[in-house]
Amino acid sequence: MYRRFTHYSLILGITFLLASCGFHLRGMGNAGASIPQAWKNMHLVTGSPNGEFSRAVTAQLAANGVQWSDGDNASFDLMLGPENFEQRSLSVNSEARVAEYELTMSSEFSILDPNRKEIVPPTTVTVVKQMENDPRNVVGKESEIRLIKGEMRTDLAQQITRRISFYAASIIQAETQQTDTPQESPPENP
Repeated sequence: MYRRFTHYSLILGITFLLASCGFHLRGMGNAGASIPQAWKNMHLVTGSPNGEFSRAVTAQLAANGVQWSDGDNASFDLMLGPENFEQRSLSVNSEARVAEYELTMSSEFSILDPNRKEIVPPTTVTVVKQMENDPRNVVGKESEIRLIKGEMRTDLAQQITRRISFYAASIIQAETQQTDTPQESPPENP
């Protein structure tokens, strides 16, 4: 009985410790970005609508409340460029083989309003990761690169969501300030 009590007390103590330091699990949803209601009706324009990157972006934005519709009914068009993936050698080992790679994935997006006016300029998002290389495990390296690419796509989608949220909030704030600013009346003639 005492042992079980100690075990539960330890688990409870660790839980409180993690909660008090601000730890929280990373995930999808509204935790990172809050997209205003006026921006939650979009149309995706991309060269590969069924590609892995497009699916990651649509899923991330949908998790933040964006409803996808056809071009005629959408409030905004999200123009999404292709993902660009680069792999370069960072260092070599004593046998002159690559010991570490740098993996870079980037994409560009912009947003148009219903009048086809660009309201968010072309913006590039980039994710960079490093990967150690084991020259004796070629199959494992390819699997690891595939996994890392999936993580990088998710990171890019999260960056795009945060940027859209930022731009939307900035534009709405600027519009609000314009309507709240009193108009100067012309001088009266005596």
